Amino acid sequence: MMKTLLSNLPQPQQLCIILITGLCALAFTGELAFAAKKSSFRVGVIDPQAVIEKSKAGSRALAGLKEHAQARETVMKNDQKELEKLQEELSSASASLGDEEKKQRQDRFSKKFQDWQKRGQEFQDELAQKQRELVQEYMQKIETATKTVAKRHGFDIVIDKGSKSTLKIVLYHRDGLDLTNEVIKEFNKRYK
Repeated sequence: MMKTLLSNLPQPQQLCIILITGLCALAFTGELAFAAKKSSFRVGVIDPQAVIEKSKAGSRALAGLKEHAQARETVMKNDQKELEKLQEELSSASASLGDEEKKQRQDRFSKKFQDWQKRGQEFQDELAQKQRELVQEYMQKIETATKTVAKRHGFDIVIDKGSKSTLKIVLYHRDGLDLTNEVIKEFNKRYK
């Protein structure tokens, strides 16, 4: 069958097909030989979120971020109380105010309310940016610590297994493949 297919092609194309087939066969046998030499391929898993939360430097960074968020939340709550007080005053005095005075107070309240909403959005954006920066910085540090642990224990690849609060990537792994605690120890040695 192969001979009849080849015989219908011009001579140069026949040579190309034979050459390509031979090269593919060599590559395949080379891959088999490589696989035979390297019989154990070790895969590990880590939970980067746990590394950030349980490492000394990571937990300090998270505490700083939480403190920053709480300070912003306190400002927002105080401003909200002031708005509620203004709204109450506006409601109670509404009957005794003239139309012009009532309109001025309502406009003042609306302006303060819009400013409060804008400030809240700015605080949320600021916090989200700080979180992104923290994750980016710590993921680079986690990668460095993970490489060290993986090389030390002969792992060829390490996968982010995810966690309950993030996307779970690895659905099952043997206990001995989880390097999270080792990475936390290495992380603590490197980043105090």
